[in-house]
This record gives sequence, C-alpha cells and structure tokens, in this order.
Amino acid sequence: MVRVIIGVDEAGRGPLAGPVAVGVVAISPRLNLGRIFPELDDSKKLSEKKREEIYAEAVGRARAGEMSFCTRFSGNAYIDRFGITRAVRRGVWSGVRTLAPDPAEVKVFLDGLLKAPPEYRQETIIGGDALVPVISLASIVAKVRRDRLMKHLAQLYPEYFFEQHKGYGTKKHFAAINKFGLCDIHRHTYCKMLETGA
Repeated sequence: MVRVIIGVDEAGRGPLAGPVAVGVVAISPRLNLGRIFPELDDSKKLSEKKREEIYAEAVGRARAGEMSFCTRFSGNAYIDRFGITRAVRRGVWSGVRTLAPDPAEVKVFLDGLLKAPPEYRQETIIGGDALVPVISLASIVAKVRRDRLMKHLAQLYPEYFFEQHKGYGTKKHFAAINKFGLCDIHRHTYCKMLETGA
C-alpha cells in the first residue's frame, strides 16, 4: 500500500553558472494538490510572482504538517568534476532518501529522464512537470530556491547580473563573460569556448 507520494524535478541543468537544484516533494495520496494549488504547472510556464505565491503556500502547508519538501543543490565545482547527470542524480537520491527513508510504502514520480534510487517504486514521466501535480510542485520548489540563491550570489558578483538571467546564456551574460572572464561560480566545462577573457 502506498502511503507516501513523492514528486521530483530539477532546475538549472543548462545555465553557464551556479548550481543545479533538485526539488523533492512528499505528500499523502489523499492530499488533493490540484485543489490546494489550482494553478500548478511546469515552473517554466509560470511567472516568477506566481511561483513565489505557490511556494509560499507550500511552506505554510509544510509547517502545518500537510506535506514536506526539500531542495538539494550540486554546485558548479561538482558539475565540472563529475558532470551534470551525476550531479542531478546525487540531488535526487539525497532528497528522496531524506523525505522517505523507508521505501516500502512510497511511490516516486519523476520528470523527464530522472531516476530515483533503485529500491523505490518509481515512474518517470516525460513532461511530468506539466502533467503530474506533485512533480509540478517539485519543479516550482527547485526553481524558486535556485532563483533565490542566484539573486544572493548576484550580490557577490554584481558585474554578471545573475539576478536577471540566473546564470543562463543570455546576451548580457555573454557580454559580462567577455569583459570580466569567468568567476568562481561559473561551470568551466560549460564555458570552454568562452574562456578568452577578452
């Protein structure tokens, strides 16, 4: 019998800088996420304001004991050393095992090509962040937490405007790299063609 449903998604696989974030959400199968969060969707389809509103509601529900969630980050140094696939897997496995240490009564739903630890019953769904509410909520958790971190890091590296593009390869980001070179949070394996410093 399944007593815990877990949703998993990641944010920040593609940026040139910063960590990748994995969001993990655990709920009871009886909890109707669609009723609590009627505007749930893939985080990329929602405005930053709407993501923050949903995240705030999730925090309140977690404090009330109705759900639990966590975010696991793998930083740029780990990504450079081991690759993005292993960095994401590390976050997924850590988050799932933290929220559901006993896999016996757990079912894990994951977006895209993600995989949970092999001891868990699991289902990977292409486009799951738009189709399965618990994955959608995990997507939003990961996105909000990563965006907040990138805004904080922007204060340490203001010349790169991380608060605007969150590390993705925008024209403004490329211009900053061309002018200032790479900083401590850039993924060097993603930026090999850009390491001119000119």
